[in-house]
Amino acid sequence: MLSRRDLSKSALALGLSTLVLGTDAKAEPKFSAEALAVAGPLGDVVMGKEDAKVTIYEYASLTCSHCAAFHADVWPKLKEKYIETGKVRFILREFPLDPLAVAGFMLSRCNGNERFYPITDLLFSTQKTWAYADKPAEALQTLMRQAGFTQESFEACLKNQSIYDAVIAVRARGGKDFQIDATPTFFINGQMYRGAMTIEELDKAIVALL
Repeated sequence: MLSRRDLSKSALALGLSTLVLGTDAKAEPKFSAEALAVAGPLGDVVMGKEDAKVTIYEYASLTCSHCAAFHADVWPKLKEKYIETGKVRFILREFPLDPLAVAGFMLSRCNGNERFYPITDLLFSTQKTWAYADKPAEALQTLMRQAGFTQESFEACLKNQSIYDAVIAVRARGGKDFQIDATPTFFINGQMYRGAMTIEELDKAIVALL
């Protein structure tokens, strides 16, 4: 059985002491589309049309309550209103706040990128049942059975060094190159917004670019 210690490969390497949680979103620096378009080692998992006028990157942690609230309350509206209508491309990127979030993102990548959003959606929607459990590693393993993991495949995934390194690389570049120190952080056509955005805030930012 995997323990909390097994999920704690390098908390210090994640720079957890420097992190804060996002609250109200506000526009901050702008970054080039070319820089943001460089994907991590495992590639980006894109939702929406490639030629959409607006591209949104969300850097999130699976253990961040603000991120979970965004995906419960705002994400369905964003998806229906803008992504499914071809106006927005959306990319979720890994910015884990702690080893548990690293584990969650690793699990979302182990069975191919087509499983990335189904698993991250599951983890966000059930966050309270595993991220805040007395035995979170056991709770996470139990939950992942719904996604088709056996005990063996679950443990093998979390021991996969290349996937671990890839998740950490995305997080490290986000902090170094894009000044991310909170989750969620959004980039809408390069414009940075720290904090969970409401659908009204997204409307205002997106409509101005269409």
